[in-house]
Amino acid sequence: MPDPLTPPPKALRIIVAEDAALLREGLVRILERAGHEVVAAVPDAQALLTYTGNCRPDLVVTDIRMPPTHTDEGLRAAATIRATHPGIAIMLLSAYVADAYVGELLGSAPGGGIGYLLKDRVGHVRDFLDSVDRVAAGGTVVDGEVVRQLVGLRHADGPLAGLTEREREVLALMAEGHTNHAIAGKMFVSEAAVRKHIGNIFAKLPLDPHSDRRVSAVLTYLRGSPGA
Repeated sequence: MPDPLTPPPKALRIIVAEDAALLREGLVRILERAGHEVVAAVPDAQALLTYTGNCRPDLVVTDIRMPPTHTDEGLRAAATIRATHPGIAIMLLSAYVADAYVGELLGSAPGGGIGYLLKDRVGHVRDFLDSVDRVAAGGTVVDGEVVRQLVGLRHADGPLAGLTEREREVLALMAEGHTNHAIAGKMFVSEAAVRKHIGNIFAKLPLDPHSDRRVSAVLTYLRGSPGA
């Protein structure tokens, strides 16, 4: 098994925003040991916005609840970054699921990737680093629990209404960032069957012709409810 901290082919310039000092320093060490450059590590959303404007990183890793109110400062900052610097990838790393502003992030113009991971569900450093790389490459990685809470029962109508239950299951796993091989293993089917389901999904959904179809399908799924 490869070392999860082996330097990646392309080192990323990253800003970390986390008000808990120990976790912030821990993230910095993990990212730097993986070969990335942490250009700033800040404790609040205002500093995140300031350093993002000045440093123009490849990726921002931010908590959601930060000073002064510890409600949604990080999420609002992420939405602002997405609006002003759409090419910057954003990784939300939080202990909570918050739907405010997530729809705005997902519905924004094509640009950098988006991730949303729950701190206590990141089981291995290598999984976190893999998610960082996928988001930085323009992908979408959303924790399964976030998917379930954000989506819930919202898709009875709308663009996803025409998908079968099996196709929705495949699409949910795609939203979690799984490869076709991983989806096949989780569903106990062949990769050919997964590819067929994905082909059906692509054919049924109104996807953005100018974006990667897999990313576009995932974003359609996550923002599929009216008002998402």
